[in-house]
Amino acid sequence: MKKSDFHFDLPEALIAQSPLPERSASRLLVVPPGDAPFADRHVRDLPEFLRPGDLLVFNDTRVIPARLFGQKESGGRVEILIERLLPENAARAQVGASKSPKPGSRIQLDAGGEAEVVGRDGEFYQLRFHVPGALESWLQKAGRLPLPPYIQRAPGQDDDERYQTVFARELGAVAAPTAGLHFDDALLSALRDQGVEFGHVTLHVGAGTFQPMRVDNILEHHMHSEWLNVGAALVEQVRATRARGGRVIAVGTTVVRALESAMRDGELQPFAGETQIFIFPGYRIRSVDAMVTNFHLPESTLLMLVSAFAGKDRIMAAYAHAVREQYRFFSYGDAMLLFPEDAR
Repeated sequence: MKKSDFHFDLPEALIAQSPLPERSASRLLVVPPGDAPFADRHVRDLPEFLRPGDLLVFNDTRVIPARLFGQKESGGRVEILIERLLPENAARAQVGASKSPKPGSRIQLDAGGEAEVVGRDGEFYQLRFHVPGALESWLQKAGRLPLPPYIQRAPGQDDDERYQTVFARELGAVAAPTAGLHFDDALLSALRDQGVEFGHVTLHVGAGTFQPMRVDNILEHHMHSEWLNVGAALVEQVRATRARGGRVIAVGTTVVRALESAMRDGELQPFAGETQIFIFPGYRIRSVDAMVTNFHLPESTLLMLVSAFAGKDRIMAAYAHAVREQYRFFSYGDAMLLFPEDAR
């Protein structure tokens, strides 16, 4: 199977550059199993497709203001994108500069303080920050929100709210779990009143989510690593949902990656740690019964994940439909409700 098997043509005008005024006003393409026709709806219509006793699982990660600017001792400009916070005011980061900074060198930060280059591992650098107080707290004042590279504008004040989910609480991501961006308090209240239950996992989305696959043979691809936590409380919620005949519905591919990483011998188990799981057609997703997700980039690993769930031909047909009907794509775009290929 090749990366090029997951190509589709996307007009640039369909890449959403800003969120809609209302989160749940986004469109929702419903993709039933089999050959049933697609349905063009809105996210606020989601309660019509769920049942009392279903469990919606959200990713409660919170995006760090992870983008910083500065200059090298030579005067060259530098852009830093923090990938992960580490102990002792250190961080794993991508560094953009005309010439790669060397270990031992220091970057003077525009926001004050400096970053010391400790070492390098592939495309990532380890930096130690010399800033007032804890790095995590300092970034809340000094960092800039890292909007995805396909959003061709600088972040504004509205993004500080709209590029976070309303349930974000565990600081650590450098990209939002975008399917969750569609849920507002009104929609959550309507679902709760209907008898739908909510659960949470944490998966800190890394900058690697935007990295293109650099090999055509997908079996040669190495996934980036992300940290996750599937707690015992969520595991019990899932077991209780299954016992009463309810369905487990993932809100986003990050939830699917977290749950599948926590499966042991066909059963969901508590798990906290790193995952490099790569899900593509041929892999059977067993942890969820439906999925809410945004539209993903051509030839991306996330497009391969949803293809494993709903079937490659079905997904590619759905994407063609979305392009024809001018759905909005990617992080600030519209959503899909997917059911599994085998309608289990």
